[in-house]
Parts: sequence; structure tokens; C-alpha cells
Amino acid sequence: MDDGSCLAAILEHNKRFVADNKGLSYQADRRPRKHLAVVSCMDARLITLLTAALGLENGDANVIKVAGAEVNDPYGTVMYSLLVAVYELDIQDIMVIAHTDCGVQQMSCSGMCTLMKNAGITDEVLKATSADGVDLDQWLEGFGDLEASVKRSVSLIQSHPLMPSSIRVHGFVIDTQTGELTAV
Repeated sequence: MDDGSCLAAILEHNKRFVADNKGLSYQADRRPRKHLAVVSCMDARLITLLTAALGLENGDANVIKVAGAEVNDPYGTVMYSLLVAVYELDIQDIMVIAHTDCGVQQMSCSGMCTLMKNAGITDEVLKATSADGVDLDQWLEGFGDLEASVKRSVSLIQSHPLMPSSIRVHGFVIDTQTGELTAV
């Protein structure tokens, strides 16, 4: 829907939502009731499935959505969000939840670069990223082994110098068909 009709429909829905005072039923304290933060993939199949499978209601947890559910930069925005959640929002447990059939798992740098070029990104722009200190081969490459990716993320969080040792960090894979969680 490149004509903006999707956004127009969303904005129209939002006007009705606000006019009908539907937002009032979603009010919650800014501190999650379950003292839980969840790092999960941005996959659209998980929007409702994840919270339903975990039994979470609005206000129960902080949910951080990122491609592949990966925490791969100790000083990136995902880790920053987790530290804010721990120190400012009283989080005691962190769940890293990847999922079956994840697109990032099979992603390749060469494939992504081809898609970028097809969208009009030039070779010069791609090469300029190296001058910015970005290793595209590493940055755009998928993770291959799903469980190993979850374990790396859990380890990075647990061993982070600014993360208190009292925080419990858990790794899981959720089945996108059934919602079943498997501990990693």
C-alpha cells in the first residue's frame, strides 16, 4: 500500500479510538507489575502471540523488540534499554525470546546488499560505511544457529559490567505456530 492508505486507515482508527475513550482501559503504572523485561524479535507474528503465550497484560512487562531478538552490542540501544529498565523501572528478570522461522537466522550480507542496491543504494554509499567504522559483513549477517544466538545474548547481558548480578536472565525460543516456549 504505497499510496499511504495503510497509514490513513491507522490514523482514522486512532481518532475513533481516542473519541471512544478506549485508551482508558490500558492505563498502567510505568513500572511493570511483574518486574520483567522481555527482549524479543520484531517479527509481526509475535505482536499478540508473545504476550498471550506469556500471559502478559498491558503494564506487566517492558517488551523490547529488535530484529532477531539479538543483544549484540554491549553499549547499543537494546542494552541501554535493559539498563534503564533495571535501574529506573525495577526490573528483576529479563527474558530473551527468539522464535522459530526467524528471517534474521538466514539473512546474509550479500543478500541484504543486493536488496539495498535494488532500492537505489549505491556501491559508493555501501563502501562509505567502512569509513564510518561499520563492518557490513558482520553487521548485516544473520546468526545461523538460533539457540547459540540466544545464549550469546543472555551471556552478554549477564556479564555486562553495569548489570547487577542479582538480575535473573533467561533465554528461550518461542514456536511461532504453537506459542510453546523452550528454554535455551
